[in-house]
Amino acid sequence: MADVIGMPKLSDTMEEGVIARWLVKEGDKISEGGPLCEIETDKATMEYQSPNAGIILKLVATPGKTIALDAPIAVVGKKDEKFDLSALGSAAAPPKTAAVAASGPISAPVVAPASAPGSGGGRTRSSPLARKMAASQGVDLSRLQGSGPGGRIVARDLSGQSGAKTGPAMHSMPAMLRKGEDVTVPVSMMRKTIAKRLLSGKNDAPHFYLTVAADMGRMNSWRATLNKSAGDGGIKVSVNDLVILAVSRALLQHPGVNASWQGDTIVQYGNVHVAMAVALPTGLVTPVVRHADQLNVRQIAQTSRELALKAKAGQLQNEDYAGGTFTISNLGMFGIEEFTAIINPPQAAILAVGATLPTPAVDAQGNIVVQQRMKMTLSCDHRVVDGAMGAQFLQTLVQFLEEPLMMFE
Repeated sequence: MADVIGMPKLSDTMEEGVIARWLVKEGDKISEGGPLCEIETDKATMEYQSPNAGIILKLVATPGKTIALDAPIAVVGKKDEKFDLSALGSAAAPPKTAAVAASGPISAPVVAPASAPGSGGGRTRSSPLARKMAASQGVDLSRLQGSGPGGRIVARDLSGQSGAKTGPAMHSMPAMLRKGEDVTVPVSMMRKTIAKRLLSGKNDAPHFYLTVAADMGRMNSWRATLNKSAGDGGIKVSVNDLVILAVSRALLQHPGVNASWQGDTIVQYGNVHVAMAVALPTGLVTPVVRHADQLNVRQIAQTSRELALKAKAGQLQNEDYAGGTFTISNLGMFGIEEFTAIINPPQAAILAVGATLPTPAVDAQGNIVVQQRMKMTLSCDHRVVDGAMGAQFLQTLVQFLEEPLMMFE
């Protein structure tokens, strides 16, 4: 009997998906675990492997259209087998494709493998965003040389290519727009999910904001020493790594901030898993530095680099996102001095970090001096964190940033 393959749940927050492209055609023979299609989820575009072996009798889902979870996307069976799709209906997909455990997909999706440009040995290595841009511009990716990891073609490689004037990623490349023309930008699954979650988070959680500034002089000196001792091939430490270190230690002293609202209860987490916001052309992702309180600063630096690289290459898996207990959003590298961030539900707080800037200040002796000061704003869910609790957390955080040795007492 023919089997229906349903839209799988490839992430813990996925509610629907889009077939980015089929990797097979009707009539093809496919083995169990063979590449079936690429699916755009709320977090990434992933290659999906067939849960069934047989002949592709029908490709039900149209690329580019949103499909609900478990809705039919394809039918697999014996050669020339007759079937009634309406009778099969939206039959549930096999167990291994119908659900995703908290730790990650049971049938693990992988980023679509491909050969290098010009190799002739298969599909050109390219990011999902680059493929969308190439399709909208009429550009042959096999003619381009990629500048991404391993020669992968990424969005910046499409800059300046001729072709159509609209596309999914034009919001990130305004130089390609023609004066006086409007552009309609399709909303990706990632951005749709971001919009839904943040609207819900902003509406459901009563936000309030607390802002402080820290003198980063000693922390910057420590960072310079760490990076000098690392040498040319060592792990370099960023300001964001130092903030993750300090936040994770401060959360240990203030478990009420490392918490979430659960309706009838408040959960104070026993582990400190710090999510960090990473900006992508298609939206924002928040991969998680797990057990950050148990890592030293170089381990945090290495983990955060690996997560950022995976995010930008579209290689994050479900386990890289799940389980964050507190989020840091840092726009200091863009010169932003101060901002407020929306809480990442169900977490109770998020820290918005601005740039470190030379700022006039009054020292302990009453003298006006120039300090390297960094502003931070804590957005709090007032159902979980009240003003005093948030203020005490920030006091500890500022102490750790201004006197790094206090973190190790």
